[in-house]
Amino acid sequence: MAQIVKRGAGLLYMKVGNHAQESLTDIIRRKTAEITQAGYALWGYGGNTCHPLKVVQPFAKSYAQRGEVIYLCMQPMDSKHFAEPVRAKEFSGDGLHWEEIPPSINVLGSRYALTVADLRPEEFDLPLARTRVALGTCQGRLGSDYVAGRVDKACLEVLGEEAVEPDDRSVVHIGLVARIVEPYAVFVRN
Repeated sequence: MAQIVKRGAGLLYMKVGNHAQESLTDIIRRKTAEITQAGYALWGYGGNTCHPLKVVQPFAKSYAQRGEVIYLCMQPMDSKHFAEPVRAKEFSGDGLHWEEIPPSINVLGSRYALTVADLRPEEFDLPLARTRVALGTCQGRLGSDYVAGRVDKACLEVLGEEAVEPDDRSVVHIGLVARIVEPYAVFVRN
């Protein structure tokens, strides 16, 4: 945890659970096998708070240029995502040029996907009050204020200990992490 949550580090926080009629346990098993076979997996998601081109790619590239790694820090939760488990056939880093998704990789019921490696269980508490939104229209807003209501993911920068003292509501329990790798986030389609 110390390597992931340190002052100035960038991380992508996401709530995760059942998705496209598949349990989180089964998703983790499948993604681990995909990383073993292909060297990476595509972790599907939706929503515009972490748009591939406008948010995730610029965020990850800014850290990569400094030689730093972005981690996807996932908070397991109960989810009732019942979208049809339709497999995406193509992916695109720019929304213009499309490539076939390798047969060993499956993205189900999603519009976007993060490119991840080194998926592993890792348990720690993340004080969202000691993070801030790193990019976008809410840049600079405390993570604890931003991740509220329906917001379930965010590109965050870790602040120092002098930041706002977290209360119980702003501390989330992370249970799973993965390293985000180039091209960081992509569009997917059937």
